[in-house]
This record gives sequence, C-alpha cells and structure tokens, in this order.
Amino acid sequence: MNFNAIWTIYIFEMRRFFRTMTQSLVSPVLSTSLYFVVFGAAIGSRIDEVEGVSYGAFIVPGLIMLSVMTQATSNASFGIYFPKFIGTIYELLSAPVNFLEVVAGYVGAAATKALFIGLVILVTAFFFVDIEIAHPIAMLAFLVLTCVSFALLGFIIGIWAGNFEQLQLIPLLVITPLVFLGGSFYSISMLPPVWQAITLFNPVVYLISGFRWSFFGTADVGIGLSLFAIAFFTALCIGFIWWIFKTGWRIRQ
Repeated sequence: MNFNAIWTIYIFEMRRFFRTMTQSLVSPVLSTSLYFVVFGAAIGSRIDEVEGVSYGAFIVPGLIMLSVMTQATSNASFGIYFPKFIGTIYELLSAPVNFLEVVAGYVGAAATKALFIGLVILVTAFFFVDIEIAHPIAMLAFLVLTCVSFALLGFIIGIWAGNFEQLQLIPLLVITPLVFLGGSFYSISMLPPVWQAITLFNPVVYLISGFRWSFFGTADVGIGLSLFAIAFFTALCIGFIWWIFKTGWRIRQ
C-alpha cells in the first residue's frame, strides 16, 4: 500500500476544502438554523413528543444525516470528476498507484469533510434543543460509516457523470427525496400500515433509524438490520468501483 500517494491525494483535496472554509461552515449552520425555525418551532409547537422525545430533538439525527449524505456524495463526485474534466486523471492512472489507493485518498477526504460538517451541525443543534446522546461511540461510528459509504457512492457518480449538471442529479433527485421520505423528520410508526411497509424498501430508513437509536435508544428498525444495511451498501460500492477500474468504464471518456 502506497501511503504517500494516499496522503498526497488526501491533502490536495482537503486544501481545497479549507480554502472555502467560510462557505463550508456558514452554509450548514444557516440551513440547520432554518430547519429548526421551520420544523422545530412552527411544526414542533403542534407536536409535543415523538417516541418520548421532544420533536425539536427528534429531528436532529435526520438533519445531520441529510447534510452528511449530500455533502459526502457531492464532495467525492466533484473530487474525481474535476481531474477527469481537465484531463489530469491520466497522470493519476499512469502513476504507480492502484485503485484502492486512489479511492482511499479521494473518499477519505470527502468523508472527512462530511464528518466535519456533521459535527458542526450537531454542535449547532445544542444551541436550539437539549440533546443527550445515549450511545456516543455508536453515534460516531454510524456517522463515520455513513460518510464513507456515501463518499464511495459520490466517487461512482463522479466517474459516471458526463457534465457538471449530472454531478448534482442524483444528490438532488434521489438522495434528498429518500432522506425526506426515510423518517428523517418523523417516525415511520406514525404512517398507516401500508406506507410503513412501502417505506421499509427505502434503504435510507435503516441508516437514519440506526443513527437515531444512538441518540435516543429507540429505532424504527432493529439495530442489526441498520448495521447490515450500511455494511452491504459499502461493500456494494467498493465492488462496483473495483469493476470500474478493472474495465476502465467512463474513466477514459
């Protein structure tokens, strides 16, 4: 394993992030504050508790997951698409590095950025609601796994995308709706039985449920299913990336 190559790619991507630190911090803090004003104050005033938790606190895991998933996907997709767009990816492909080292550098940087933003949102939430994290280690583990898995998905999107518009296509039209419909701002137990069954086909449900369990000790689905879902999704992404580098699909186009 060429750790120098991994570190070089990682540092290059992180420097781009720190150059826009103000935007990276202000945007999630502002959007989180707006969500708390709209959902926490306006809607929360009509909903006392959800599963024994105040509504303002209940939506915190969903808000964090929404930002983490979209940020990890967007950062990773842009990170690998830009070298492909300007042609420097050929230098990367001709260098003595394998696909694991390339993926580790880009995905590691994207996951780090998303993790940082997720923690910023968590700190911001403490200014609006009282939160007690029941399982802090599990919370951090779920957060890291989600950052890594969706950064892997973003890497695939960056390879697939043919233009800058396609980079935002899946985050906006697929991931964001799945998060909103995946119990991020409500418990799926509040839905009619038919819609509960349909919602269980949404893979994001298992991630949000497991993450919420780490906060409040309650979940819509079993914690074992949540762990299996994120492990399966991560393995699927890694397998697909391996196939991309093996076949050269979209890399040289």
